[in-house]
Amino acid sequence: MKQIRIADTTLCKENSRFSFKEKLEIARQLEKLSVDIIELPEIINERTDILFVRTVASFVKKSVISVAAGSTLESIDNAAQALSNANKPCIRVELPVSPALMEYTCHKKANKMIAHIKECITKAKSYCENVEFCAVDATRAEKDFLKDAIKAARESGATAISICDSASSMMPDDFAEFAEKIGKKADVPMGVKCDNKNGLATASSILSCRKGVDVVKTAVDGDCAPLDEFVTMIKNCGDNYGFESNIRFTEMHRIIKQINRIAENANNENTAVSVAGADENSIHLDAKDSADDVAVAVKKLGYDLSEEDDAKVYEEFLRVAEKKNVGAKELDAIVASVALQVPATYKLISYIVNSGNIINSSAQITLEKDGEQLQGICIGDGPVDAAFLAIDQIIGHHYELDDFQIQSVTQGKEAMGSAIVKLRNGSRVFSGNGISTDIIGASIRAYLNAVNKIVYEEA
Repeated sequence: MKQIRIADTTLCKENSRFSFKEKLEIARQLEKLSVDIIELPEIINERTDILFVRTVASFVKKSVISVAAGSTLESIDNAAQALSNANKPCIRVELPVSPALMEYTCHKKANKMIAHIKECITKAKSYCENVEFCAVDATRAEKDFLKDAIKAARESGATAISICDSASSMMPDDFAEFAEKIGKKADVPMGVKCDNKNGLATASSILSCRKGVDVVKTAVDGDCAPLDEFVTMIKNCGDNYGFESNIRFTEMHRIIKQINRIAENANNENTAVSVAGADENSIHLDAKDSADDVAVAVKKLGYDLSEEDDAKVYEEFLRVAEKKNVGAKELDAIVASVALQVPATYKLISYIVNSGNIINSSAQITLEKDGEQLQGICIGDGPVDAAFLAIDQIIGHHYELDDFQIQSVTQGKEAMGSAIVKLRNGSRVFSGNGISTDIIGASIRAYLNAVNKIVYEEA
């Protein structure tokens, strides 16, 4: 059986509104699905995009992480820097090969583009063994030029070649023959990416596999072959034609629903978290419930967390459950507060806050860093200010408070409060979230959450 490798491009979708946490969760779900290659877009913002790739690389170990580059030589430097800790890194040099796109996007004629391809592949190869050349708009390229471009990429060290039917200008059988001819000359693993504007991407991709293509680029709610459609086609037809995939088919529809739910949240400007369904009403937890009970309830809310995040949620659940029963809204707030976060450099151990109308507010905060407990004591203009100053004293740095919000998550006298803190570090703002039945505690946790994000990026 020939193994068809799946390269997913969901996170490369243009104009997506995914937050940092949402993108991390999508990457986590794709690796759970056993996608062979997770494709990420070109580094645009050096600080945030490099941090994102490095964070993904910290938990994606089985899938290849492929970062786009090629528009400039600096983009290759950025891609290599971002992939420095990846287990299976790949630099993906994406360049146009049709006359119109070469001049419009790169302002280069054919001979200059060949030189640019060689330069980009050579530089990428100096950083990374695995380098892919992706010929954008290949179906509208001049035949001789396309042949020269692929030859130049191969001679410069490209370990994989992909061609894109960006204009969706070919019928499936014609595209498959086109891919077969190029594949025979490429002498390396061959991939295809077919635009789905005519609804024929899956057909073009599967026919290309019959003609010898090794890798197919897919997406969840993207502009190329739909992941679920293509994998289902392999599942249904693969035995007859001698190919299969690594995708965990039994979990595919659940995981794709999860990714679609994240995408719906990202596109809804008025909704931070989308939680719906009759299962919510059956969530009633207390301190006697086990970690497995909590994990099942989290799945009912639509989350599919890693074991590490499940453990963090359970730890926070026990803290909240000491004071009140936990329902769907409380559990959702717990997940938003502690799951899908950066590693905590500073962990809250305890806090004591004194306040009144005849005394100055003071706070004593104890944090843990690298196994060592650190303590800060400060007086401030109110209990929250005192607590924030005590944290600043411990970490040895004061960050500008850009925004501070408090809101109720649930109703009643035992309502859970949610605090949002935004800290400014240079030109960037970092947001932290904290929850507690004690609003001072929620504020401290939110401040610490934002601090940990700043410290993590600086590290």
